Amino acid sequence: MELNEKQRNALLTRLARVVEKKFYDPKLNGVNWRGLVEERRSRIVHAGSLEEFEKEIYDLLKQLGASHIGLFHQSRPRGSSRQALAATLCKIETEYGTRWVFQDIHSEGPADLAGLESGDVLLRVHNREIVPPESPSFAMGAGNFITIAKRNGGTVNLTLSVPHPKSLKPPVVVPRTVSFRRLPAGIGLLQVTMFPGIVGIDVAKEMTDAVGSLDCDRLVIDLRGNTGGGIGCLRLMSLLCPDKRPIGYSISRRAAERGCRPEELPKFDRIPAQKWQLLPLLLQWAFRDRSVALITEGLGDRKFHQHIAILVNEHSASATEMVAAFAVENRLATIIGTNTAGRLMGASAYKVGFGYRLALPVAVFKTWQGKTLEGVGVSPDIEIPFRKEVTNRDRDPQLEAAINALS
Repeated sequence: MELNEKQRNALLTRLARVVEKKFYDPKLNGVNWRGLVEERRSRIVHAGSLEEFEKEIYDLLKQLGASHIGLFHQSRPRGSSRQALAATLCKIETEYGTRWVFQDIHSEGPADLAGLESGDVLLRVHNREIVPPESPSFAMGAGNFITIAKRNGGTVNLTLSVPHPKSLKPPVVVPRTVSFRRLPAGIGLLQVTMFPGIVGIDVAKEMTDAVGSLDCDRLVIDLRGNTGGGIGCLRLMSLLCPDKRPIGYSISRRAAERGCRPEELPKFDRIPAQKWQLLPLLLQWAFRDRSVALITEGLGDRKFHQHIAILVNEHSASATEMVAAFAVENRLATIIGTNTAGRLMGASAYKVGFGYRLALPVAVFKTWQGKTLEGVGVSPDIEIPFRKEVTNRDRDPQLEAAINALS
């Protein structure tokens, strides 16, 4: 597919109007948007290729200084190949120079099934050397031949099969969302890799059943590499405290322009137990504004209350940051790891023509104390960076710090 200059110009004009009308901040984060669009219009319209045109649009949108924003064509998946890995990578100086190193490997995801481990160094993809700042790209729906330097020494060749994120055809590999185990001294470990689903009935039940099975008086919650998801995170926050407490609120542009106060917003304070209960919930919320206040469910006392540690890192984002911020403001847990991503917005997609959709942040989340996490994130109480040089596969310095904090 190719767009001529007239089509590109029309697409840019529509996109600019949508941003003006729908962007969550009426002041557009202080950006002179109209001036910026006109300043860059010629460069965008006359870009040498479609790929360059899309890159110029992305660079323009980046000036708004917000996450959850981008231009996508309907013929291509919105999810990236790296998102489909169920793993995260970071840039680290290694014996091979600055390289991409696998960091969080989620159980039963493509990276885990391929035999990758935290600390493995990515050297080549399809026999081509990959060196930062170039980001690795993996073909979806196909096998990727990669060369890895194992953290315990030696290099190996692996086949990394990455499923198409929107495909329903087998094999579609989904990482295990919730896992748990008992640690020494009666400490429980609950790992949550994502919060799938808009309402999250299944993940809410899994988390509740997991802490029930652990039956522990101290709990470590591992949210490293959890990039967020839906409102299923409400259940995890509700498990942190016995009573109903305000968590925070999402406020849209319309509500912000009206000057709505958090106390006046509609409240969401319960995840249904059964899927048939989604219908009345849908009818209740379908035609409402994106503005809402979140309140914990009031699930009662747990033995581990006030004895909780939460692990986060720079890949912990979105709904995960809501959990961490709620724990901090209410002094419910010790946060351990590194600063979270600072990507917490409510987004929608709008058609802008020629098969393109514009993803745009339309609501911003604030904690009940009024703090905005976008671009800031949550700072840990105890900072422990990821260390590739820890070669013993049974060692995890961040988890060790959590155990020490609870001991």
